[in-house]
Amino acid sequence: MTQYFVFSRRFCPPALLRVLSACALALSLVAGTAAAQDIDRSEIEKIVREYLIQNPEVIAEALTELERREQEAAEAARLQALTDSADILFNSTRQVVLGNPEGSVTLVEFFDYNCGYCKRAYGDMVRLIEEEPDLKVVLKEFPVLGQGSIEAAQVAVAVNSVAPEKYGEFHEALLLRRGQANLASALAAATGTGIPEEDLKKAMETDEAGATFEEVYTIANRLGLTGTPSYVVGNEVVQGAVGYDQLRAKIDAVKNCGEASC
Repeated sequence: MTQYFVFSRRFCPPALLRVLSACALALSLVAGTAAAQDIDRSEIEKIVREYLIQNPEVIAEALTELERREQEAAEAARLQALTDSADILFNSTRQVVLGNPEGSVTLVEFFDYNCGYCKRAYGDMVRLIEEEPDLKVVLKEFPVLGQGSIEAAQVAVAVNSVAPEKYGEFHEALLLRRGQANLASALAAATGTGIPEEDLKKAMETDEAGATFEEVYTIANRLGLTGTPSYVVGNEVVQGAVGYDQLRAKIDAVKNCGEASC
């Protein structure tokens, strides 16, 4: 029995497992009702089995409907989360703003300094800022790739506290730097912009980094973010390095329609 259960969880899609579980529950309920009417349970099982064999499309239809409902529920929850978290998502004092701070269109990016996709996506962000004077870009420190990422983000928070005007230069230097991002590489990138190391280390002794991470992790959890880079554009959450064209289209849609999809 244990071996069969493990096999099922490994090879059956989660949605199918839920449908089968629902079928089993329905069968139990029907059988319970039938027992009161002296109908043999084995007969009911035989009828259900024969029906599913003769009409296997029923399972496919059930899976499709289940997936549709789950996606609909997830989207509704995400929209509610965007509404509930709007203030700290777009206007937190614990974030970095690039581009036009007063821009009417906001692109929020959750990133990790050790994320290869974030490195490749950096050029898309720079291009969008250069092309769109009305774009406000909000950067959220979202270290999810290990201790090195946390250390790098701690230095980044210190840079934003000590010399926010140098954050953009620091961010580019560290994000595009070869090798692992960690405390040493982040300090090197920061001091390379002219910030004294002692000032950075003093800032790192405060609890600002911890408060920043807690805030970002809370938002990410509400929005169902599972990796980096992840974006928020208008009323949509976009996960993954989708590229310049998709981000450009959503920014244009927000400008023209007020939403990320017209």
